[in-house]
Amino acid sequence: MAGRRKTPEINAGSMADIAFLLLIFFLVTTTMNNDRGIARMLPPMAEEDAPKPPQIPARNIFIVMVNANNDLLVEEEPMNISLLKDAAKGFIMNQGKMKDLSDSPQVAVVSLQNNRLTSYDMYISVQDQLTQAYMELRNDASQKEFAKNYEDLSKEDAKVIKKAIPMNISEAEPVKG
Repeated sequence: MAGRRKTPEINAGSMADIAFLLLIFFLVTTTMNNDRGIARMLPPMAEEDAPKPPQIPARNIFIVMVNANNDLLVEEEPMNISLLKDAAKGFIMNQGKMKDLSDSPQVAVVSLQNNRLTSYDMYISVQDQLTQAYMELRNDASQKEFAKNYEDLSKEDAKVIKKAIPMNISEAEPVKG
């Protein structure tokens, strides 16, 4: 058996270097999903000599409160969260028909007040219902005005709808528990 040859070995010395370079490459080129939060713009700090904001008539304020037990109170009445969206839509689009609801969507303000002990899940659920109410109203207005869904509008047309139905959600400072 003199004709038998040995199989040459593969030099594995640089395999670790190659694996390290591949790891670095994939870490650098991989994109991570960014978490999206609730899109709310905080107002600027009030200046000491700034004029007082105008008084809003009580009929144009829709008070939504969540207490420490996660109980939802709308206009001081208990409400199931599944009914909040429709109640908000009715308030915003009242157009002055009922004397205890808003005069128009442009002046309607939803005042959201939470207790410091309100759970995060409840807070997000209430925010979600209120945002859905506004988005459905904007979509309805978009369908009437442009025969398109709100998401499909151009920037100029979307501005028209936003002006007709502004998202006026005021978050009051949380009540201490």
